[in-house]
Amino acid sequence: IRHGHGGDDGEDASTTRYGHGDDDASPPATVTVSTTPTTLQHVVFGIAASARMWEKRKEYIKIWWRPNSGMRGFVWLDRGVRGSRVPDGLPAIKISSDTSGFPYTHRRGHRSAIRISRIVSETFRLGLPGVRWFVMGDDDTVFLPDNLLAVLGRLDHRQPYYIGSPSESHLQNIFFSYGMAFGGGGFAISQPLAARLERMQDACIRRYPWLYGSDDRIQACMAELGVPLTRHPGFHQYDVYGDLLGLLAAHPVAPLVSLHHLDVVRPLFPNVRSRPAALRRLFDGPVMLDSAGVMQQSICYDAANRWTVSVAWGFVVTVTRGVMPAREMEMPARTFLNWYRRADYKAHAFNTRPLARNQCERPALYYLASARRTVVRTGETTVTRYQRWRHRNDVRPPCQWRIPDPDALLDSVIVLKKPDPGLWDRVSNPRSAIFTSIYIDRIGALLVAILTGDRYE
Repeated sequence: IRHGHGGDDGEDASTTRYGHGDDDASPPATVTVSTTPTTLQHVVFGIAASARMWEKRKEYIKIWWRPNSGMRGFVWLDRGVRGSRVPDGLPAIKISSDTSGFPYTHRRGHRSAIRISRIVSETFRLGLPGVRWFVMGDDDTVFLPDNLLAVLGRLDHRQPYYIGSPSESHLQNIFFSYGMAFGGGGFAISQPLAARLERMQDACIRRYPWLYGSDDRIQACMAELGVPLTRHPGFHQYDVYGDLLGLLAAHPVAPLVSLHHLDVVRPLFPNVRSRPAALRRLFDGPVMLDSAGVMQQSICYDAANRWTVSVAWGFVVTVTRGVMPAREMEMPARTFLNWYRRADYKAHAFNTRPLARNQCERPALYYLASARRTVVRTGETTVTRYQRWRHRNDVRPPCQWRIPDPDALLDSVIVLKKPDPGLWDRVSNPRSAIFTSIYIDRIGALLVAILTGDRYE
């Protein structure tokens, strides 16, 4: 019902459809075969911001925004700020329309939710040519543009799509909806669906004055239009507190599309003081070298030392004594707390594993220190170096196991991996990777080579 076709630029395209659902376990499998692939020029971003927080939050946008690449988008503010012209390295600024005439009755919320919920419609009304996707996010949402394209490029933009992800908190999803894309994690709406939303949204908003936020108002209108959420595990609301280590070290087999709530959690890298600086390290190195591979987990075993080695590429390497099953390693360790302080691990919306209490089972941590690209005999490869890190004043008591302690033996881990921009275009499992690992005693480093793809050598 109401699933009409809409085209934005009249390109010649044929579409092969492998199913359209909202499975939360894997990315959608609808593939568009088109003579004109989706590029950043086909996407327009709507970024929700406030004048009060603009000076601080704009530093996050500068990290991922590419002003010289043809990216299009607007920062929508509630009022003007000093220097409202287009700043260097940032999208253009727009002032949202007055929404004082819309009813809002939620006692604990803020009526700015109405303004933010209308950003997609207001952006649509600008009439930009050639738009296939409208992408929404907050001013503290950090997108990985190439990975976003990898997701959107597999979908038929002429169909009505509402794509994003629910919260990491089970309680948040119960209070709001498992069928709602949480706005901080970002979501995308296809052009024909945005056109239909624009025509009915104001009337729709008036029917839901009791709702709390902007994203539940969007979802209410999507329900009226008959379009369900297409879930993708690469959009991250991150309704958690504490350290994202456990979540990012065991990222789902999907491109990392977005990060959110970065003011709430600790900096990505513990040896970097500011949150924007930590993100710069990620973007200036791994994201620039091989965006598709960022945070993708590979697991191997060092038989000589009886170690389990897990690489979250571009972020962290964990080396654990003993043989840990892959089933356990791909489960996030609870380095973080639930959004609701009194809730325990059972209130997460996914499986987790406890932190090791036995000193011998605690992993040694090696965080990204540098990343570069080099040429070897077999072609170009990336070289990422991960440096050992310990908590301040962390005294590790002696372990009675006869397995060597990686924390005492290894100063760093060096990972070699060929860049693979087509990682998410393959039909086979992108995690099918092989490790070869060599312990180099004289320099105190573990050298790890990752072979991706279907070649087993």
